Amino acid sequence: MPSKKEKDIQPVLLFDGVCNMCNSLVIFVIRNDKKGRFKFASLQSEKGQQLLKNLSLSTNDFDTFYFILGNRYYTKSSAGLKVLKGLDWPWKLLYPLILVPKPIRDSIYSYVAKNRYKWFGKKEECMLPSPDMKKRFL
Repeated sequence: MPSKKEKDIQPVLLFDGVCNMCNSLVIFVIRNDKKGRFKFASLQSEKGQQLLKNLSLSTNDFDTFYFILGNRYYTKSSAGLKVLKGLDWPWKLLYPLILVPKPIRDSIYSYVAKNRYKWFGKKEECMLPSPDMKKRFL
């Protein structure tokens, strides 16, 4: 169970800003996070790169997204499930998938990540959030 202090920390999601699937998932999270708990930054952005450096993470591996909570972070399927846990009903009901062994979850995640550009396409530049969404981005 998270401590009160941990509950007060605003989670940050770092995502591949040129990936169409990733951008769609960010929009999905924003729409299903009615309390506005999550903040966002693309992995390629100045702020995203700085957060990666602060956590001693690779600044050029864009095949995962990161769920950052203070000085702790989660990657791949664990990051995705942490996000679902923080969303509104009914999405948080998927969190028990955390019980599936991590190697199995992450192999599925990696397969999708490897094929995401082929299946969903990619942009030449990171998405620009709408004025309404902009306040959720770092």
